[in-house]
Formats: sequence, structure tokens, C-alpha cells
Amino acid sequence: MIAIIDYGVGNLFSLKSSLAHLGQEAVVTADPAVIRAADRLILPGVGAFGDAMAKLTATGLVPVVQEEAQKKPLLGICLGMQLLFEKSYEYGEHAGLGFIKGEVCPLGPDLADKSLKVPQMGWNALHIVKDDPLFRSIREGEYVYYVHSYYGKNCAESTLAVSDYSIPVTGAVRAGRVYGTQFHPEKSGDTGLRILKAFAEL
Repeated sequence: MIAIIDYGVGNLFSLKSSLAHLGQEAVVTADPAVIRAADRLILPGVGAFGDAMAKLTATGLVPVVQEEAQKKPLLGICLGMQLLFEKSYEYGEHAGLGFIKGEVCPLGPDLADKSLKVPQMGWNALHIVKDDPLFRSIREGEYVYYVHSYYGKNCAESTLAVSDYSIPVTGAVRAGRVYGTQFHPEKSGDTGLRILKAFAEL
């Protein structure tokens, strides 16, 4: 069973639907007992880092997630991936969960091509920089769907894949059993489904 952690941030329906399409049992939950009983965890999220971290902390689930991620695969998606980092500079400086070394920074100031729009919104090719079981069913250069204005930075040791947006933008990270994707696999068509299936089989 996959537990989708519900802390009041994001529309979880499409993610649960994608997993159901793959024949995976998925439960949207904020119950520590269910999270502990799950085989795998997904940390979703949209919106601002500080608000999301405050909501996750308010649920009391931070120590549960930190403990369980030592034992089973965890996938952070979009803002959920960003929360895995040590800190974020979105509207101030905020501490994250600390699974991934590095920080989350504004995309706009770092772009080589200042004419590009922020947020990056739409499809972009995923370039695999480290082979990983998460990518066992996809090929180099398949397209995935992004919506974000901030990105993971100074995280080379954990980076699995990047997408080009005039600079290499962190697309996927891993540290131990903890994975993150900046793109939305549940909105990335068949490619995204294959990534979710690989996660469900880790």
C-alpha cells in the first residue's frame, strides 16, 4: 500500500487516480499509523514552501516521515520534492526536511535566457545523469510536465536527472530511499505512469 501524505496542500485526486490506473492501492492519509503501515510514501505539494512546511509541521507528521523514510521508499513530488531539501529561499529562508543536501532557490535570477517565462510551465525533456531503478522503464529525453518557479540547487551528489531551461534544472533527486521529482509524474502521461510504476516496485 502507498500512503499519499495529506497535510492540506495540493490536489491529490490525479495522483491517486494515476496509482489506481496502475493497479496500486493508494490511501490519502494524515494518520501516523497508516503511514507506518504503508510500503511506500508519497509527499505531494503545491504552493509556497514556508506555508507547506508549517502545515506539515502542524500535523505532527515531520518526525513520522523522517523516521519512516529510513525504512521505505519516499517520493516527493513538485513542492514535495523541494521540502526534502535542507532549506528554501522562497519568501525568506525556511528549513526543510533535510533529506537532500542543497537548497531551493528562485529560478528566474539564474536563467541564462531572461526571456524565458517563470514559472516554467509545460513539457520538457528529462536528461538522465545517473542511472537509477526509478528510470528503468523510460528512455533518455522523454518529456515530463513541470510547473514551478523555484528549483533545487547545489545538489549535484543527489541529482538523478535534469531538464534544460537555459540552465540545467534539477528534475529528479535521490538520497538513500528518498526520491524527489520536480516534475509531476501524475501529469506526465505515459512517461509519468512508468516512473510511478517503477517507484511502486522499488
